[in-house]
Amino acid sequence: MGTFAAHGGLIAGRYRLGRRIGRGGMGTVWRATDELLAREVAVKELHAGDQQSAQEAQAQHDRMLREARAVALIKHPNVITLHDIVEQDGRPWIVMELVDGRSLSDLLAADGPVPVREAARIGLAMLGALGAAHACGVLHRDIKPPNVLLEAGSGRVVLTDFGIAQVSGATTITEAGAFVGSPEYTAPERMSGGPAGPESDLWSLGVLLCTSLSGASPFHRDSLGGILHAVVYDEIRPPTAAGPLLPVVRGLLERDPERRMSAQEAERLLRGYLESGRMPAPAPYTPTAPSVPTPAAPSDGSARPAAAPAPPGRGRMAVMAALAVVTLAGMGGAVAALMLDRDTTAPADDKPPHSATAGPSRPSEPPTSASVTAPDGYHAVQDPAGFALAVPDGFTRSFEPPRVFYYSPGKEFRIGVLIQDPQEGGPIGSMRSSAALAPDRYPGYRQGKVERTDHLGHRAASWEFVWDGFNDGDNMGPSGARHTYDIAWDEGDKMYDVWVSAPVGKTTEGKRHFDTALSTFVRTKPVSSP
Repeated sequence: MGTFAAHGGLIAGRYRLGRRIGRGGMGTVWRATDELLAREVAVKELHAGDQQSAQEAQAQHDRMLREARAVALIKHPNVITLHDIVEQDGRPWIVMELVDGRSLSDLLAADGPVPVREAARIGLAMLGALGAAHACGVLHRDIKPPNVLLEAGSGRVVLTDFGIAQVSGATTITEAGAFVGSPEYTAPERMSGGPAGPESDLWSLGVLLCTSLSGASPFHRDSLGGILHAVVYDEIRPPTAAGPLLPVVRGLLERDPERRMSAQEAERLLRGYLESGRMPAPAPYTPTAPSVPTPAAPSDGSARPAAAPAPPGRGRMAVMAALAVVTLAGMGGAVAALMLDRDTTAPADDKPPHSATAGPSRPSEPPTSASVTAPDGYHAVQDPAGFALAVPDGFTRSFEPPRVFYYSPGKEFRIGVLIQDPQEGGPIGSMRSSAALAPDRYPGYRQGKVERTDHLGHRAASWEFVWDGFNDGDNMGPSGARHTYDIAWDEGDKMYDVWVSAPVGKTTEGKRHFDTALSTFVRTKPVSSP
C-alpha cells in the first residue's frame, strides 16, 4: 500500500504533515504542525510495504513502540523529547519535539571535519545523553553522525533515533537472533556476539569523535566484511586530527570493555579541555577482574592504548560469525536537542595542554598581598588570580580563563600562569602527558625535554621545547619558530604552572623573563574576580 503521509496529510485528526526532513530504512520523519496546540513538531512514520507479511508488520510495529517507550523513559536535555504516539490506519506514528537544524552527518558532508573544541563539545553533550539513558536501563546501540542533531543558531546538540535501543527487561531484536546496528560504529564485543552494556555505547562515541574530527570513521572499509575485520581485529589508528582529544579517543576505543574509559573519566577530560584549553592528565588505569583476559599492557597514566589484537584464529572466527548475522538497521530521526553554551574561551596559546580545569579556590594560607622586588626593567604585579611576580616593563595582562597571560607589545613574548588543583601523577605526570600530545598539536614540535625537578623544596617538573609557531592570521603574535620554558610544581593545596614563550632568535631574553618570573613568584590569596 502507498504511504498515507502525502504532503498535507492529517494524522490522528491533529498533526498536519509538511515537508519531509529525514528518511531511513525503517521510517520517514516529517515536519508537522500540531493544530491543537499550534506548535511545530516532528512526526516519524513507520514504513510499510505492499509485500510485507503480517509478521513483519507486527515486528515493525513493536519496534516503533519500543523506540517510543525508550525515549519516554529518559528525561534529559541532550535527548529528544517525546510528545505523543498515535495510530493512523493501523500504524504507530511518533510525535517528537522539532528543532530546526541538521544532523552531524549533514554538517560533515557540507563543511568537512569539525574543530577540536567543537568535537569536544559534541562529545560532552553525548556523554550527558548516554548517562541519562544508561541510568534508565536504556542502551542506544546506534550512536553515529546521522543520529546526532545540531540546532541552527543555538548550537544545541541532541541524541535521537532510539529505534534499535535495548531497554532493560524488554525483548529486543538481538534476542530474536538478528544483529542490528551500523557496523562502523558498533563495539567489537557486539560484533563478536558478546553481550552489550553501557560500554558498547561509549565505544561508538569514540568512533563518532574520530569521524567528527577527520570526516571518516577509522573503521571504514570497502566491504562489510572489511569493516567487521577492522572493528574486531585490525590495529586501531585514531586520526591525527584527534590532537589533544587523543587520550579520550584512545580510551573509548579500548577493545576490552573492562578496560574501556568510563563515561565519568571521559566527561572529566573533555570538560577540563573545554574549560582550560588543555587536556587534563588521564587517570591511571586500575585493573579489575576482566571477564575475558586481554594481552594489553597496563597504562602508565598517559592515554590508554587500544588492546592488542586478538589471536588470528579467534579474531577471524569472530568476524566471520558476525558477518553471518549482520543486518543493517534503519535510520531516521527528528531534529531536536539540547542547548549548550557556545565556547567563548580565547584561542589557546602555545602553552602545552597538560593543565586541567582550574577548580574553585579552597581555603589556603598564602597572604593577601606579598612583597616582590623587581629588578631593573621589570615591575611587580599583584595578580587577582592569586599570585605576585615581576614582569617586564611594557607587558600587559590578559585573563583567558583559567589562564593569566602577560604579553609584550605585539605578543612577541608571553608569560603564562595557571593555578589549578593538584593532578594525578603530579607535575611530572602532567608534563609527560602533554609532551606525548605535543607532536599532534604543535607543528614542528622538536627538542622536547621533560625532567623531574624541585622548586623551593616542592616537587616539580620542567618542560622545554621548540616548535614552528603560530600560523599567519591567528592573531596570536608574530609567526615563526618559538621556544617555550615551562615549570609546574605542587604547593599547598594547588598546582602552579609558569611558562614563557619566546621567538627562537630571542631565547636568551625569553629565558631571562622566565627566570625572573620564577624567582619572584609568590602565591597570594585570589580575589573574587580576576
